[in-house]
Amino acid sequence: MRPFLLLSIRAEQAAADDELAAFSRFLGVGHDGHDDPHGPAGPDGSGGLVRLRLGVDDVEVGPGWLDRWSGVVLGGGAFTVSDDEATKSRAQLRAERDLGPVLDAVVEADFPFLGACYGIGTLGRHQGGLVDRSHPEPVGPLAVTLTDAGLADPLFEGVPRDFAAYGGHKEAMTRLPGHAVRLATSAACPVQAFRVGRNVYATQFHPELDLVGLHTRIDTYATFGYFDPAEAATLRDAGSAVDVRHPMTLLRNFAALHRR
Repeated sequence: MRPFLLLSIRAEQAAADDELAAFSRFLGVGHDGHDDPHGPAGPDGSGGLVRLRLGVDDVEVGPGWLDRWSGVVLGGGAFTVSDDEATKSRAQLRAERDLGPVLDAVVEADFPFLGACYGIGTLGRHQGGLVDRSHPEPVGPLAVTLTDAGLADPLFEGVPRDFAAYGGHKEAMTRLPGHAVRLATSAACPVQAFRVGRNVYATQFHPELDLVGLHTRIDTYATFGYFDPAEAATLRDAGSAVDVRHPMTLLRNFAALHRR
């Protein structure tokens, strides 16, 4: 069985490790604690989840590269694609440079891909949509609504039209490219999920994020400009007051649909 690949932009160790564990848990695949993009993960050596750190690890997308994986997931983090190029760090510029060939290959092959938060900005911009700071949302619980297309999409099988998720972002999709399909929305953010082709997805909310993970990210990113650090305890309480159970279904469905 081929492993899934997690592309990670997180340099903050606690958040990066929590993200890896969450994707592994909710995809239902193992991870052996080592990042090895050249081999399988998991104790049986036959599948699992491999992490590759964008901006740190080398990414060489050549012929047959996609054949190594069952699917590719892209996590979130502190990078913002709509930032002025002159303000972006070397790590961010390298990550964006390396993501270009990945997205080229994924879209051309209609290969299984799911990008979370940062993924909606990168895929949206790659496909010609408008990503800007017009529709930010505070860190914490979000009320998400599926479109009719989302209700009919196999990635959202078992998810009700209205559900709670965790998120928090400075930028968002303001305008989808014409060939994309909007799958979910919210009152504050017009595009919470979309699809290109049949198998290439992105969500603004975090399908891997549970309450423990939310608390970890509030603590980790308290000084990154997402919120006033004095509000951290209030944000943790707000997250604890909401039952978030449905977004993880996307990851279970993604793995079930594409494991090979």
